[in-house]
Amino acid sequence: MKYLEELKKLNLPIDQFAIFGSGPLAVRGLRENDDLDIVASEELWNQLTEKYKPVSDKEIKIGSIQIFKHWRPWFDDSRELIESADLINGVRFVNLADVKKWKSAMGREKDLADIKLIDKFQNEKVNQSNSF
Repeated sequence: MKYLEELKKLNLPIDQFAIFGSGPLAVRGLRENDDLDIVASEELWNQLTEKYKPVSDKEIKIGSIQIFKHWRPWFDDSRELIESADLINGVRFVNLADVKKWKSAMGREKDLADIKLIDKFQNEKVNQSNSF
């Protein structure tokens, strides 16, 4: 998965963010990511704005990493997204159910393709757990 080393160099507290966007698909080998989208806790956001200049009132860009203050209007509570995220190799990734919910709301062509990848992955996982 691209840009994980770049993210690790930022030394962010693991309980204060989760990777969103294409990252949860990329970490599972479903497709490649072109950047790394991060949803941050309010505490982490405030710390980062002291060190980095936001490009908008909700986004900080550091190299290939985009850090978002929140994921509204789709999710009201960033903390909940972070706490319910899947921990994979020591990094939090927003769970696929929430990724699918967001991509369904966006409805872009690439999102619809990602939904198919998520559905296929989840179906294969169910079939594997049901087989002997």
